[in-house]
Amino acid sequence: MRIPAHSVCTAIRDDIVAGVYERGSRLTEELLARRYGVSRVPVREALRTLEAEGFVVTRRHAGACVAEPTEQEAADLLEMRLLLEPLGAARAAQRRTEAHLKVLRGLVRLGQERARRGNSDDLRSLGGWFHETLAQAAGSAAMTSTLTQLRHRIAWMYVVEAPASPVDTWAEHGAIVDAVARGDGERARSLTALHTERSTAAHRLRFASGADRAERVRNSQRAVNMPSLRH
Repeated sequence: MRIPAHSVCTAIRDDIVAGVYERGSRLTEELLARRYGVSRVPVREALRTLEAEGFVVTRRHAGACVAEPTEQEAADLLEMRLLLEPLGAARAAQRRTEAHLKVLRGLVRLGQERARRGNSDDLRSLGGWFHETLAQAAGSAAMTSTLTQLRHRIAWMYVVEAPASPVDTWAEHGAIVDAVARGDGERARSLTALHTERSTAAHRLRFASGADRAERVRNSQRAVNMPSLRH
């Protein structure tokens, strides 16, 4: 595989999210450079960026390794998303451009059409583009970057079940865009908060760290050994 040097970070991140590199596994510059067809310099820079994003950790005597987040860390990401996405939608209602609205409306039309036809193959990627565009419409580079990183890390840590009614999901997207188009920040915020809460319920953790598993075992043992409170 040969990719442009500036795309190395994206390629490594995508492979981590896809599970090509297991949690805790070493990421050697030499092997990564060979895999992506670049020198070690862009690989080294990419690993620094991915460490700042939380995908990579540097360990003594081991070097760069794929991070092993705990269940609590994963749960914290969902909570951050619950707070930030509604704020981003409220900001978008005040700062969006006509170009943003054009893209958002186009995505909603396409998503609603695919949902009605029962063609769910593209709905996940369309949903990702929708939320990415909504974040960009907030007019804050820092917020857009933070929300993008959150989505990447959540996609790495969680499996998301398909919505029971994709038509309803895209109707919610449409209502959010209508509020953004009218400049109604409070309605955009409340609709996005409700939409995000519903989406969060469909997330299932991909993993459990050894510490988390051990803690659950200890808790279950304590529960078994506890005397009955019934009289």
